[in-house]
Amino acid sequence: MTEPTDWEQAVEQQRANKDEIFGNHPRSPIPQRERDAFEGLHYFPPDRAYRYELELEEYDETETVVIGTTTEGEREYAKWGQFHFEVDGEPCTLQAYKADPHEQRLWVPFRDETNGEETYGAGRYLDLEYEEHHTDDDTWVVDFNAAYNPFCAYSEVYECALIPMENWLDVRIEAGEKNFETDEGHEAPI
Repeated sequence: MTEPTDWEQAVEQQRANKDEIFGNHPRSPIPQRERDAFEGLHYFPPDRAYRYELELEEYDETETVVIGTTTEGEREYAKWGQFHFEVDGEPCTLQAYKADPHEQRLWVPFRDETNGEETYGAGRYLDLEYEEHHTDDDTWVVDFNAAYNPFCAYSEVYECALIPMENWLDVRIEAGEKNFETDEGHEAPI
């Protein structure tokens, strides 16, 4: 077996840090009654094939879109631009949004062919922070190994934005966080 690379070690360390927070922090989304039995989240192994450096095709005029939530509410986002990439030779496009047009953070929600099986049925999210994910070459690091479940995957007390249909991918993204199972062994409700 080969030694893990620095990148793989960094991914594993981020996951261990998240497990520590989810298992012990008072504001963890894991229900209190399940924290004693919590042994960590489940992930696909780190895979560089799902790490991209992509140009963001920013829109000349941003559009405000209303996105539904898991509690039948609504949230507004600015549709900021799109990323183009390939998964196993299949062309894909994902829209990037901003909750606040004045911030540099991008939100990239997505669904893929693993949802409802290995991953949370409603989809997963990526957050792209300018300082961390924007490169000197004016590209963005879009790393699906960092894909995570919204808080509503752990408890129905949370309201989460649903994935817009334009970000439903017809490919499998076998990277990032997998399903969270409750102490009864079932996936949390959508």
